[in-house]
Amino acid sequence: MIPLMSLEQLFATANAIALICWLALAASPFRARWSARVRVVAGQAVPLLFALAYGALFLRSGMGDGGYGSLAAVQRLMAVPDLLTAGWLHYLAFDLFVGAWIAERAGALGMPHLLIVPLLALTWLFGPLGWLGFVVLRALWRLRRPAQPAMA
Repeated sequence: MIPLMSLEQLFATANAIALICWLALAASPFRARWSARVRVVAGQAVPLLFALAYGALFLRSGMGDGGYGSLAAVQRLMAVPDLLTAGWLHYLAFDLFVGAWIAERAGALGMPHLLIVPLLALTWLFGPLGWLGFVVLRALWRLRRPAQPAMA
């Protein structure tokens, strides 16, 4: 199989695409007609593209002598360049998915977008901490506005 790009090129390209998606998520409410499209691209299309590349890298490399049963097994898994790159794509895909979900849920709850922008940055840089921040903010928002229906 002839690779379409090197792992370094894939890494750099995926990072650039993800950055564009994060910037679009942060800016989209200020361009109202973009919002739904940006959430579909950043939260579904790009993560799907990253998932396909992830799967191709695993198909190409297998699990090697690594696995998920211990920290040492995961370390052996991540020592394989294809699988390390796949792991990075995993982070990019899921963090983007969660960021788009946060933007969508916040919009549905009527939260001002400027409250969400720092959480998008936190999700981009530290994944679960951004989601945790949103869960806390959402709970506080619901306490402040008890008449609104609860949304997941």
